[in-house]
Amino acid sequence: MSGVRNTGMGAPAAGDGQTLGTPVPDGMTPFDHIYDQPDPRAYFRALGPLEYQAPHHGQGIFRRALTARGQQGRAAEPETVLDICCSYGINAALLNHEVTLDELYAHYTSPQATALTTAELIEWDRNYYAARRRHDAARVIGLDAATNAISYARAVGLLAEGFAENLETLPPSPSLLRAVQHTRLITITGGSTFLSPRTFQPLLACAHEPVWVAALVLRTSSYTSIAACLASYGLVTEKATAHTFPQRRFTDADEQQYAVHAVTAGGEDPYGKETDGYFHASLHLSRPPEDVMAFPLADLMASA
Repeated sequence: MSGVRNTGMGAPAAGDGQTLGTPVPDGMTPFDHIYDQPDPRAYFRALGPLEYQAPHHGQGIFRRALTARGQQGRAAEPETVLDICCSYGINAALLNHEVTLDELYAHYTSPQATALTTAELIEWDRNYYAARRRHDAARVIGLDAATNAISYARAVGLLAEGFAENLETLPPSPSLLRAVQHTRLITITGGSTFLSPRTFQPLLACAHEPVWVAALVLRTSSYTSIAACLASYGLVTEKATAHTFPQRRFTDADEQQYAVHAVTAGGEDPYGKETDGYFHASLHLSRPPEDVMAFPLADLMASA
């Protein structure tokens, strides 16, 4: 089992997910200044005008993937999700709460939020998320190199545990390996551009059972080496090809030119996607072969 299977069902960085301190590919706009603030207000102010939307696309897919995993006869305790490049816990917020990404943009750019100190915002957010918590909330573990972002997400209750570590440069801590042993789903909505098998190998090696890995991958980058790593742990990667997900607007014409060239060089067609002014992402879903058969990708993509 190696490589990536292309399927005709649905499909899907710049924006979120950059591993803090890693080089941005030539041609892409860096967003280092928003990744490790004490709270996410600068993040939403910067990305809102660019219509950054990857977590919105992941919300439904991740929920359906968790539902499928829950049908496999497990105990009643919450499923464990590891969100890689979790930033301020936005995927966790959308997965576990009755809230949309548009509502989070409105929340964090509102006059009320603007007037608060970080400590006051944390207290406000604790109540905000507690009031919207879903009954089927998963246990989300966050992994990101941004210490402040992890601290915020833990402080407001979005993450059960959070680890400010960069597995691209250093091995994982023993506490991280203990925390992720029972992970059932790994999610990524922007960071795969900056990741390699170095991040995935220790996490998969310590898992007590095969996990699912759901990644929204920018079409400007390759997922081949990660898919090969996942295959070595018995996971088959399907790439949904019939539909892609707009990720965000380009910051300028140079960034668009970079994306069009990169997508074309990767054998994809940028027409109507990158040529229309947006980065686009594809969904890559990796699972054991028996789960690929039991839970068709078309069903998990049904509402995408």
